[in-house]
Amino acid sequence: MALAAGSTTRLWTLVAREFWRKTRRRLRAGPIYRWRYSGRTPERVLIAPPDLRLADPQIALEIYYGRYPLSGHMVETGGKSPFQIDVPNRGWQKSLHGFRWLRHMRAAGTDLAAANARALVSDWIAMHSNQIAGVAWEPGTTAKRVIAWLQHSSVVLQGAEFPFYRAFLKSLAMQIRYLRSMAREMPDGKDRLRARIALAFAALSLPAAPSTLRSATRNLAEELDHQILPDGGHISRNPISVLELLADLLPLRQTYANQAETPPPALINAIDRMLPALRFFRHQDGSLARFNGMGATIHDRIATILRHDDTVGSPLLHAPHSGYERLSMGGVTVIADTGPPPPVDVSNAAHAGCLAFELSSGRQHFIVNAGIDTYGDAEFRPLARATAAHSTATINDTSSARFSHSLRVSDLLGSPLIGGPQHVPCTRIDQKGVHGFVARHDGYAARFGLLHERELTLTDNGNLLAGRDRFQRPGGGALRDNGRDFVTVRFHIHPDISLLQDEHDRLTLAAAQGDSWTFTCAEVLPQIEESIYFAGLGGPRRSRQIVLAFKASEIAEVHWQLTRTDIAGRLENN
Repeated sequence: MALAAGSTTRLWTLVAREFWRKTRRRLRAGPIYRWRYSGRTPERVLIAPPDLRLADPQIALEIYYGRYPLSGHMVETGGKSPFQIDVPNRGWQKSLHGFRWLRHMRAAGTDLAAANARALVSDWIAMHSNQIAGVAWEPGTTAKRVIAWLQHSSVVLQGAEFPFYRAFLKSLAMQIRYLRSMAREMPDGKDRLRARIALAFAALSLPAAPSTLRSATRNLAEELDHQILPDGGHISRNPISVLELLADLLPLRQTYANQAETPPPALINAIDRMLPALRFFRHQDGSLARFNGMGATIHDRIATILRHDDTVGSPLLHAPHSGYERLSMGGVTVIADTGPPPPVDVSNAAHAGCLAFELSSGRQHFIVNAGIDTYGDAEFRPLARATAAHSTATINDTSSARFSHSLRVSDLLGSPLIGGPQHVPCTRIDQKGVHGFVARHDGYAARFGLLHERELTLTDNGNLLAGRDRFQRPGGGALRDNGRDFVTVRFHIHPDISLLQDEHDRLTLAAAQGDSWTFTCAEVLPQIEESIYFAGLGGPRRSRQIVLAFKASEIAEVHWQLTRTDIAGRLENN
């Protein structure tokens, strides 16, 4: 797809900036700078911060037998150290060098698990501690490793002899100095925030001068103020970022308290905003809405984090800074994307899903977005990010935002979203018995001269979701039949939902032993087509979608309804 001139200029500005950053990072990792990472070795670890991530003793046993289930892939090492083998899966390598799997050894609670943890850390120190290169020393991975080594230092150092104890602390101190130097060169996003979190953990957990803690706290506060939005969302607009960052920020807050240090107000305020934001993105079954990089949800992870949420009321309904709306009534939840794309720097996971929505009824999901296969092949990511993979409208089978797939760019930036809606005005509707919104985006204005406006209203105690999709010219006026006004409105159906069409062309969506809904449209005959649901726990699944296809010059506005006809097997009489 050809890029607009403005998008191209912005893209190459980013490329130049990231190239310069990468050059500076290489210099800091080279022999000229390396002497700066040497220095005094701490005498001990003062405190091991808590870890809220789920742990499984069975995984510790798998690792003991040389089987490493990391990042959705199982690798058997055949008796070798995992740091000696070449595994082509980059996600697996990053997980290995991030050392978060140490929590499984802690959960096992045995001397054998502690000895295995110590042996693996010793292997890493021997093979990578003095060679700053590769995945192991990427700043984001280093930040995860520093946090993990501190959190599980009691397990790693259990029964350790003095030479290993000294080598562990020496390597840890070197990594902290390296991370402190690299943090300022990291691109915007959660990895840079995690680096600041790691440095704050280090300043609290190891003997350090008061100025070190003050500096780490100040830098952390600045990064939190920059990346955490006023409504608690993250600047990437990805719901999973909120969950992942809370898993680090909550233990950090506790570590400040355990060390009798005052946490920065920015940390307290960020957590207080993020916990309600996490609940905002939850459906009633506990899973997060599939927007902007969100895939399958592990429900226990969210439950563990939300145990720290003291605000037990109803979730927020309006997240204007993150660009989302939530409608909730009678056991029905609708979550919609009503915001522009995130900043280009943090858009590698962003999707072209403006005005898409998801609907759940009870604990069943009915209307969904395709989501992503978190650990699957990268070749499917462009499909999952396209507008057609979302429950919204496309024009001329084109996405409402553009992505860079240039091989020259991907090595530096990945695949950022470099074009899309610039203005997405949204008006909330909250009246007695009515929750809704009206939003409009201009993602198709430059190419096709069309705006897409969507209105959703949830009424009748959640039994009726009424939708209106309208297409208009930016300046008003009649739509022209120019062959560039083909509209497709999609409603992706969750794979667990059966979809039937009766003789009156009404579509029935039914969950096994759950609710049932009917879909109708006044202006266009709905069609059923094949689809794919990427966000399954076991990988992509076949699914179906409801499609409304028409020309905007002939039908500028369509009205459709989803009506709940059965609640958990009990027929609704109204």
